[in-house]
Amino acid sequence: MPDQADVAEPPDPVHELGEPAEPELAESAPAGSSPAESVSAENVPAESLPADRVPAQSVPPDSPARAERLRRIRLGVLIAAVSVSVLVVLLVLAAWRNDYLIESDKGETTGEVLSAGRLRSAVMYVTPDGVTHNPKVGVLYPTNLTAGERINVEYNRADPDLVRVAGRDVRVAIPPALSVLATVWALTLPTLWLLLRAETGSMSVRRIFDPVSYRRRVPGARDPAD
Repeated sequence: MPDQADVAEPPDPVHELGEPAEPELAESAPAGSSPAESVSAENVPAESLPADRVPAQSVPPDSPARAERLRRIRLGVLIAAVSVSVLVVLLVLAAWRNDYLIESDKGETTGEVLSAGRLRSAVMYVTPDGVTHNPKVGVLYPTNLTAGERINVEYNRADPDLVRVAGRDVRVAIPPALSVLATVWALTLPTLWLLLRAETGSMSVRRIFDPVSYRRRVPGARDPAD
């Protein structure tokens, strides 16, 4: 019978294999932080970062200022469009008022066109009292006139310088006014849309930079705020 002392003890697998070595990354990691957070940003190539983990220097530092500039430009464009629209409406209302004054005390006579233009045509006419009139502001609704042409005009008896071409009224001014309004807003609305997109795009830029630790985040790192 073999001696008990000659029986070899089975090797201890723990001592035989030894303790697993701690990774160097864990030894170098500061207390209270995960290994992913301790990885230096210089060791992570920029190409391997996801699209939403761009380096901090690629984020425009003046994004809020740019958004504010775009907002002011958008507001200026809107104010200009509204101002032009209000002016056009006021011109139409003024033409309607002039028609009302002429119709309330209307006189008719024949006049001669001295000069013709799209916005102003000068006419000369004589009222029944023998007074010759040549209004400085010209005749209302002056389109399609020719210099030297003789036309019938309608005027206000109390104010003979308020005169229009006979047979014309505010309805002549409405189509040009609508055309101006359509053009203004056809240019304004796309411009406002583009400015709004640019403004919201600049405000949605995320800064991937930790102002406390001055470390860029790496894929898989836990947010310290969590």
